[in-house]
Amino acid sequence: MELFPAIDVRGGRCVRLLQGDYAQETVYSDDPVAQAVAFAEAGAGWIHVVDLDAARTGIPENRDVVAAIAEAVDVPIQTGGGIRSIEAASILFDAGVERVVIGTAALTDPDLVRTLARDHRVAVGLDAKSGEVTTDGWLVGSGRTVLDVARTFAGAGVDAFVVTDISRDGTLEGPDVVGLIEMLGATQVDVVASGGVGTLVDLVTLAGIEVDGRRLAGVIAGKAIYEGHVAVAEAVALLRGGV
Repeated sequence: MELFPAIDVRGGRCVRLLQGDYAQETVYSDDPVAQAVAFAEAGAGWIHVVDLDAARTGIPENRDVVAAIAEAVDVPIQTGGGIRSIEAASILFDAGVERVVIGTAALTDPDLVRTLARDHRVAVGLDAKSGEVTTDGWLVGSGRTVLDVARTFAGAGVDAFVVTDISRDGTLEGPDVVGLIEMLGATQVDVVASGGVGTLVDLVTLAGIEVDGRRLAGVIAGKAIYEGHVAVAEAVALLRGGV
């Protein structure tokens, strides 16, 4: 299972939100590129970057930051936030991004996902509150469940599902193990977990989940790293050791 250290960018700075609330923001760095370099040097195999401004408005206000991160490190970059057109995704791929995460547009324009997935690495972002997938920067309910949306893309050729439990995101209170077990049982597509990781024990728990021989492909961690509860180098070694 891969560790995806997270860099959430808002206003050009590296921040974290509590439960997706833009009014509850903590700034951790004024230099997201330097933070990405530090993650890469610590051994991260992937880096997860989110343009929070674009996630809410659809306007790629931090696109240059994402491109600078991709240029600065040799590890693959997975990025999401406001990617709602072929053009927006293409610009990111051209900038060196390895995989894009499409959330809002996956519900409003599912054909966009299918078209991009033919030639590129695409993940579908399933950001949920109480099992309901949300859109527009986690602000709008879709009326659809995580499992329902996931099944929609079962044969679309997507690379992964990035599943975020918004109620746990930024809380350090532990991941939604039950929901992730259900997700693994509902799809053959790789599943990347996000939300709630607070300790190395949480990572061990996630790595131990198995459903019909399938395990999680990765886990995204943000606040736990920034607050010093999880060290990237230690976590990477732990997960790659097959715990």
